[in-house]
Amino acid sequence: MVRIGYVFASVPAAAGALLLWLGWYVTGGALLALAAFVLFFFRDPEREIPDAPGAIVSPADGWVLSVGEARLNGADCTRISIFLSLFDVHVNRAPIAGRIVSAEYRRGRFLVASRERASVENEQNEITMEGEGTRVVFRQIAGVLARRIEFWKKPGDVLARGERVGMIRFGSRVEVFFEPHYRPRVKPGEHVRGGSSILAQRD
Repeated sequence: MVRIGYVFASVPAAAGALLLWLGWYVTGGALLALAAFVLFFFRDPEREIPDAPGAIVSPADGWVLSVGEARLNGADCTRISIFLSLFDVHVNRAPIAGRIVSAEYRRGRFLVASRERASVENEQNEITMEGEGTRVVFRQIAGVLARRIEFWKKPGDVLARGERVGMIRFGSRVEVFFEPHYRPRVKPGEHVRGGSSILAQRD
């Protein structure tokens, strides 16, 4: 459980308990249900991190929207886009072991995260990592309900593969960019799990 989740859940939980005590059963019950959902949203389960050589793991839980060729900073690469619904775990993880080269936050819009335009127009945080003989870029992208991107690390930090790095609150999108000689292991429509699902592997 992400600790801030207890803070968010405490208000509706306290209000719901008070209303139940006063006899407002429907409203009180609804507030308690809301508190339970908030705790569910901020869950942070342990994951088994694969040790396969040359593997890039998913930074987040969610549904694969697209897998395809792209260009980033003038270089050819492969991009995998993942959509996180309200019911997915929203804690983000490092896709490779290595050092954070940069983390660049950019303000933007709050379009529905499953739309392709959200990749370019929405508020986002772009993290570049180097390690395991490669460079990987991943983006935390806010959605229509996500109004806060959290990143718990900083440039220069050295991370283990699958290490927790942050979260996006309430529905979002994550994208991963990697070098063309890595072979994608997922396809659109698949559900992946942060830290444990292998997105791509070096040929």
